[in-house]
Amino acid sequence: MTTAASQSLRTLGNSDLHLTPIGFGAWAIGGGNWEFAWGPQDDNESVTAIHRALDLGINWIDTAAIYGLGHSEEVVGRAVKSSPHRPLIFTKCSMRWSADRSIYRSLTRSSLTEELENSLRRLGVDTIDLYQIHWPNPDEEIEEGWETLAKFREQGKVRWIGVSNFTVEQMRRALKIAPITSLQPPYSMLRPAIEAEVLPFCHANGIGVINYSPMVSGLLTGKMSTERVAAFPPDDWRRRSVEFNEPKLSRNLRLVELLREIGLPHGISPGVVAVAWTLHHPAITAAIVGGRSAAQVDGLAPALVFRLSGSDYARIVDFIAENPA
Repeated sequence: MTTAASQSLRTLGNSDLHLTPIGFGAWAIGGGNWEFAWGPQDDNESVTAIHRALDLGINWIDTAAIYGLGHSEEVVGRAVKSSPHRPLIFTKCSMRWSADRSIYRSLTRSSLTEELENSLRRLGVDTIDLYQIHWPNPDEEIEEGWETLAKFREQGKVRWIGVSNFTVEQMRRALKIAPITSLQPPYSMLRPAIEAEVLPFCHANGIGVINYSPMVSGLLTGKMSTERVAAFPPDDWRRRSVEFNEPKLSRNLRLVELLREIGLPHGISPGVVAVAWTLHHPAITAAIVGGRSAAQVDGLAPALVFRLSGSDYARIVDFIAENPA
């Protein structure tokens, strides 16, 4: 698997970062008890999951300061320190939290400077490979925030800088200040909106794209059911997601059965098919794939090499067009 992964490295935008087609997403391993939690998570299991991903050849990890209110970065730092592998580490800024664990947003120079130092400390590194503005919020602070990230790069504290969840217009504003290495948007067969304007803009401007939630936060993995959704922990943010509630949930689970049918001849899960669907688009550099256990990582590792045929890609597009939720 490692050899196959190394043979398909993809260059991210204008950088010298060469990525495997999938990276380890560290949102869920932030644990519970915060606004966008996935419920409780065992840290030792998280470390084992990261080690497994790195052993299989995945060469980058994406986290954020806000995941678990700093906890995800700490777990990533612990896992990397105890692994023989040295993956690329990406993290994000702009979402902060108060003593009462409530979340606020800031792109001011002073706030970002504090965030960067905290992330470097938690991750246990001297330099972050890709530092990203997590959300363009507050909108009026985008210019100050992007100028600050460009300064961090000049100082050598980060190697490359990117944005996440930006519109085309917001990227245009940032480009007037400094180049954008990458965009991190949500993209999946259930959330294809960026195909219209965002992906063509990135492709035309040499901006790499690493999409998140290709499996729609676990919905398309093949492990989801109405019973499992009903049993989500109270602090699992997915309880509030329209895709996990009716009328969309039933349609989405039927779609999973199509993905299962497509994957069966190849011995792969619906989740791997879902990831491959996003990688089919030429503007997508690589996809973020979360894993909360080594077993989950093993199930999704074939996404390093599996690619959809044109006919199977079309079958999925047709199903979605014919079955609007």
